[in-house]
Amino acid sequence: MPQKKLSYTIKKSTENFRDNNLGRTKLFLKKKNFTKISLFILISILFYACNSEKRVPARKQLLIKNEITENGKLTKNQNIYDQLYQQPNSSILGYRMLLNVYNLANPNPDSTFNLKYKNKEKKYNREVRWLSEKQIGRLRKSFWYHGIHTFLKETGEAPVIVDTVKSKKSLIRLKSHYFNNGYFNVKASYKIDSLSPKKAGVKYDVVTGNPFFLDTITTSIQTPVLDSLYKTKKSLIVSGNQYKTEDFENEKDRISTLFRNNGAYRFQPNYVTFDIDTIHKKDKANINLSIDNYSYQQNDSTKTEPFKIYKISDINIYTDYTNANHNSKIKDSATYNNMNLYGYNKIKYTPHAITDAVFITKGGLFADYKTVLSTRYLNNLKIFNYPTIQYEIDKRDKTAQSLIANIYLTPRKRYSFGYTLDLTHSNIEDFGIAGSITETVRNVFNGAETLEISARGNIGASNDIADPGDSFFNVSEYGLDAKLNFPRILFPFKTEKIIPKSMIPSTVMSVGFSKQTNIGLDKESFSAIYSYSWSPKRNNTTRLDLFNIQFVNNLNPENYYNVYGSSYDALNTIAKKYNTNTTYVDTNNNLIIESGTMGFTNDVLSDKTSLQPSDPDYQNVNSIEKQRIRLTDNDFIMATNLVFTKTTKKDLQDNDFYMFRTKIESAGTLLSAISSIGNLPKNSNGNYEIFNLEYAEYFKTEFDFVKYWGIDKGKVFAMRTFFGIAIPYGNSNFIPFTKSYYAGGSNDNRGWQPYRLGPGSSTSTNNFNEANLKIAISGEYRFLIGGKFNGALFADAGNIWNVFDGTTYEPAKLSSIKDLSKIALGTGFGLRYDFGFFVVRVDIGFKTYNPANESGDRWFSQYNFANSVFNFGINYPF
Repeated sequence: MPQKKLSYTIKKSTENFRDNNLGRTKLFLKKKNFTKISLFILISILFYACNSEKRVPARKQLLIKNEITENGKLTKNQNIYDQLYQQPNSSILGYRMLLNVYNLANPNPDSTFNLKYKNKEKKYNREVRWLSEKQIGRLRKSFWYHGIHTFLKETGEAPVIVDTVKSKKSLIRLKSHYFNNGYFNVKASYKIDSLSPKKAGVKYDVVTGNPFFLDTITTSIQTPVLDSLYKTKKSLIVSGNQYKTEDFENEKDRISTLFRNNGAYRFQPNYVTFDIDTIHKKDKANINLSIDNYSYQQNDSTKTEPFKIYKISDINIYTDYTNANHNSKIKDSATYNNMNLYGYNKIKYTPHAITDAVFITKGGLFADYKTVLSTRYLNNLKIFNYPTIQYEIDKRDKTAQSLIANIYLTPRKRYSFGYTLDLTHSNIEDFGIAGSITETVRNVFNGAETLEISARGNIGASNDIADPGDSFFNVSEYGLDAKLNFPRILFPFKTEKIIPKSMIPSTVMSVGFSKQTNIGLDKESFSAIYSYSWSPKRNNTTRLDLFNIQFVNNLNPENYYNVYGSSYDALNTIAKKYNTNTTYVDTNNNLIIESGTMGFTNDVLSDKTSLQPSDPDYQNVNSIEKQRIRLTDNDFIMATNLVFTKTTKKDLQDNDFYMFRTKIESAGTLLSAISSIGNLPKNSNGNYEIFNLEYAEYFKTEFDFVKYWGIDKGKVFAMRTFFGIAIPYGNSNFIPFTKSYYAGGSNDNRGWQPYRLGPGSSTSTNNFNEANLKIAISGEYRFLIGGKFNGALFADAGNIWNVFDGTTYEPAKLSSIKDLSKIALGTGFGLRYDFGFFVVRVDIGFKTYNPANESGDRWFSQYNFANSVFNFGINYPF
């Protein structure tokens, strides 16, 4: 069972309850006054810093704005504004927050310190007697006198002062930008517009003239074999297109890639030149693509010759190369798959484990892509440090058209030890410390296999604890895991034709055990996975879990209602109205855990009370009991799943891409087939068992799509859509809790806390609301505030429902297309701080449309800070 926020029910006398509420009221008033005072101080400080001209030197002006007019019209094209060397200080709705943060800093803290101490001899001597001269010296460099001002300067933005030199450089860059887009006759000028003695704007005026278009395109390629090769592919330079320098650079790269992937070992992009002729042409340009012969230095003269197409004559693999032994003698060698393996010591690898990772072929043409693919595969083995592939001319070939490929492999240590230590926060933990140690063994069976054995542990503190006398760290978890990776597909039959080695396939076997001690419901879990993974294309990955087995053993199921307080409260409230059995309750007429809760629930569901199945309270009891069973029953899941992921993201800076992920999972099918063929008996519930436990049987599929649009510099619009459904059948009426869906939280609908939204329009009577169908759509507009600060506006829509399972509660079910009107909408805003390698974000979500409310009270009825949800997260939600 995953971690969730748990709580005990605490019973108190009426007097204690009244006293505690009085104490809480006083504490609330204190906190409220403290908040007001803090807010007043903060506003006062910001107002003091709001003088944006505070740090502007005399006779200088603060740059307030840039304006660029293109052919007499003001342009808003951010790409054009990005050409300017000076940009105004960043602002939010006109407020220059980071400039004002910078202005808060003392520009010369040393002078301030001297005024306080060094220039006041009596005070200084008094402080020396109390502290010491050395300590006062340290005080100068302390955070309060020096560090805080450095922090404010680094966090904020220095005022941008109008600089005519930079404005002139901006003109040159503007002209270059337009020229590179075909405006060869562009003219530009600028002027400084003084808005006040210390504020100014800069206005740039651009007259583009008419753009030039490509007219006749000719080629002059001196090497015949390259000329023939060039004509086999389509050029990026097309007659009729507007001139763009970018197209010509891309064409250079395309030609170079084409030639070098077809044997032209010595070819480089600088051999490609373009002659542009605009003489006697009006707004048109003739283009001649020219590729000269190969040129080289011989003695003191430069010689040329046609480019040669090279083939690979030998492949030499040095399996234990280091800088220290590169001049040593070879002591071991082997030949396999037309490749030569050498060892300065004994070769410790099965030959095919290495040769399978090399895509360069003897007798084949030299090709850059084969070099890259071989390097990727060798890196993926995780047993070598930075494989190096070098080529040399084979002197045995008199035509000098043969290459020897030398592959240098430096082994990593066979045994390595690693550890991690993290601070954590989850639904159940307010604060946690997690750590792990891992021992890695490489080349286990001499076939480049890796074995990882790890132990992990976590201790945490939770406020949801019934006993205030418990220790601070009141939740814990520990586990052991082992994972064995094979850099190939392990299957009884050959799979090379279906999954070739160019897809970098691997097989992983893993087993794991963990034990969790939380604030009531403890559990043990076992897992075993046998999976394959491969990459059909560069940015595509596929994973097939042939077997994914999970067993969850709940240790304290009788403690359920002590842990899930809201479920107990809901059941207890109903019992006070309908319970007639006095043995179920204590002296305060509250249900006894567990005899009372179980007894009353059984009475209701066996029609021994006045409640009827159509009554809402009956349905609530039924819903509470079903979730109790699902959370406390042990689970055995034997699944097969296939996951496919595709992305078009090129690098970390790419803001125009999409990611697609789909998953298909089937559980229990094989076990049911075996049970049916073996004619095994069923239990009293009509279900098959394994190890005296009903196993789960279901079909599950998911679709996850994320799309990014780069709008302007620092501005991105991101969208995510998700659809998931899990259908129980055969041996199951419900989906295991660990496989169900929930809504809400920092990575989902941020207007609701995790597990607090849905299902459907149902109100929350359970601690954790989950279902087997989920639809989610999110949109987020991200923008740069300044420095490392970013902002976001977002809208999250979605909900969960029950379909095709044993749920009878109508508000929770998706019965028709009309039920899609129960999709909830949360909107809000966020602030992010970019540390470079990760992003810390804070989001505030508001319930904009709440389907749990009455139909006329769903829009904006809870759109206020009192009902808002504060979300903290690491990295972006999608």
